[in-house]
Amino acid sequence: MTSSGLIDSGDTSFIIISTALVFLMTPGLALFYGGMVRKKNVLSTVMHSFIIMGVSSVLWISVGFSLAFGTDHGGMIGSLQWVGLRGVGMEPNVDYSGTIPFLLFMAFQMMFTLITPAIISGSIAERMRFPAFLGFIVLWLLMVYYPLAHWVWGVGGFLREMGALDFAGGTVVHISSGVTGLVAALILGKRKGYGKEPMAPHQLPMTVLGAGLLWFGWFGFNAGSALGANGLAVMALVTTNTSAAAGALAWTATEWIHRGKPTILGAASGAIAGLVAITPGAGFVTPMSSLVIGLIGGAICYFSVSVLKAKLGYDDSLDAFGCHGIGGIWGALATGIFASASVGGTDGLLYGNAAQVGIQAIGVVITIGLSVVATFVIMKLVSVFTPLRVTAEEEEMGLDISQHGEQAYPDFIGSGYFPAFASVVKTVGVPAASGQPGK
Repeated sequence: MTSSGLIDSGDTSFIIISTALVFLMTPGLALFYGGMVRKKNVLSTVMHSFIIMGVSSVLWISVGFSLAFGTDHGGMIGSLQWVGLRGVGMEPNVDYSGTIPFLLFMAFQMMFTLITPAIISGSIAERMRFPAFLGFIVLWLLMVYYPLAHWVWGVGGFLREMGALDFAGGTVVHISSGVTGLVAALILGKRKGYGKEPMAPHQLPMTVLGAGLLWFGWFGFNAGSALGANGLAVMALVTTNTSAAAGALAWTATEWIHRGKPTILGAASGAIAGLVAITPGAGFVTPMSSLVIGLIGGAICYFSVSVLKAKLGYDDSLDAFGCHGIGGIWGALATGIFASASVGGTDGLLYGNAAQVGIQAIGVVITIGLSVVATFVIMKLVSVFTPLRVTAEEEEMGLDISQHGEQAYPDFIGSGYFPAFASVVKTVGVPAASGQPGK
């Protein structure tokens, strides 16, 4: 790979902004997931996303970027030429970043390695031990994400050479994380009291805020994948917003018909489903095609969460599989159906290229296969060194206390955070909540 070409300041500025937008998605996901769990588990759920921001960043610059985008070895994995970012500098690289610094391309791709494993945490929330989670994420990045990113996006990767289309991560990000989450949830088993006790979201405004940040960040996720401030980026931005809006409307309407009432959780989930569905095709389809993709995506993800999960009885805590796995599969196949050469250079089924659907299906099957096998192996390997699941007592107590020794919403009086002040207040007889003089 050679470094040549001139840096374009407009492209560089746009990708810097897009990189920051994609980074924001992981804190957004922390809020989205954090609001959906019970209040005794909110900090542990947020911690999953936050700690990944550290783990994935360090692992990516150390070895991950080189394995994903280094010189190809048999179409399967990159080399170690860029370990520690050796040779990854401020000049463009014609294979990946013709008009932006190669270091910026690395940083943009790094943000995808933050959000992807964080998605998995939604399936295992409220019951996986933190040490086991850390070990699992490190091994998963090494065994699943880096090889898959090379297959799909790396020069010489066999899925890329086959012609599989994935503009911004339908297979690499969403199918892999969603399917992984399902397998991990099955291995861990159901939460204590699942199906018998209420497990309603404790803070829906937090979830809606998180969904809004995800929608906002997704513009960087998809439009930024054009790697330049150009017409393709604008098309990706428009198709992204259209599919998200359609997904929100479709989920809301379907839920309204099916359950009799529309919910804000449903609207937020539908927007995420629409965003997931358009991700692989954002730079390959027209706006009207994205409308159809979002409508179908919102509806099928609703049924996967509300009907399929109930019928099969698995405990995918926050529906990572239902939204990301199912939505990603639909999006990958839909790209093969709706892709237009006028947008991204490749036609799909509707424009006379039926073979593209088959290529997309092969990519989906391979991604599912890798995710299932690797997740099973990793979970078993981690279990050799540390228990995967908290004890029944720890689960009852809540993971915030049992795993991290803190509470999201401690009672101010007697919480232990300000014991001296609490003692004074107790002495003078001020009620904890009212702040009015005591009797």
